Amino acid sequence: MFERFTREARSAVTGAVAVSERSGADHVSEEHLLLSLLEAGQGRAAFALTALGVRDRRESLEAGLAEARRRGGLTRADTAALGGLGIDVDAIVARVEDVHGEGALGGERPPRRWWSPRRPFTAGAKGVLESALRVALGRGDRFIGAEHLLLALTSRPGVVADVLAEHGATYASVERALYGGEEEAGPPTALAG
Repeated sequence: MFERFTREARSAVTGAVAVSERSGADHVSEEHLLLSLLEAGQGRAAFALTALGVRDRRESLEAGLAEARRRGGLTRADTAALGGLGIDVDAIVARVEDVHGEGALGGERPPRRWWSPRRPFTAGAKGVLESALRVALGRGDRFIGAEHLLLALTSRPGVVADVLAEHGATYASVERALYGGEEEAGPPTALAG
């Protein structure tokens, strides 16, 4: 699959590894892929993120991602659904942090990579790469570009898509920024998995 990646897409993936290293994470996640795309200076994905104003609001985006990590990776929809059942996620997070310290649910652990110098990709990050392939094939492209990675990030349910949507970057808006007025029905349902 990686032979189909453009230079920008390969740079985004290697950049995600660098973002992961800088943050001290012992893995590469969807969040790292997004942050790598935000760091890109050129290419179609960078253009779309700039056109949608997401790059100008990086601090806000990072704060949204940090808040989701603090909630143990729950999206706002998850939190609202639990609230509807009478479960106050904020109260639970506060209690856990009182006992175990701030960010206890964030999953931040010291690196445990003594057996391998490589950072593994999480199942979610691998899913984004697979979804990028599906997006490219669905568009009839013979390559996988950084724009396909961005579309895949917006199409997969979860924290990254949630935070992007809060900042105006949905699948539909990214697609419009990338391809203009071409009519598309939205992300294929196969991308959600």
